Amino acid sequence: MATNRLVCRECHLVNDADSETCDSCASSSLTEDWAGYVVIAHPEESDIATEMQVTEPGAYALKVR
Repeated sequence: MATNRLVCRECHLVNDADSETCDSCASSSLTEDWAGYVVIAHPEESDIATEMQVTEPGAYALKVR
């Protein structure tokens, strides 16, 4: 797990520690309580991205509390 990172509770995007809002969906609901992540490079070709409903490339948390 990348420490010092915040994850959006809405879209699960991994954001920098100093973020106040999510870089993807602009939600202010960020948390440090997350586990595991996946990097999605080509969401249009990824079964995992489809399952997670991810449409933009990036690093996403697998479990967000």
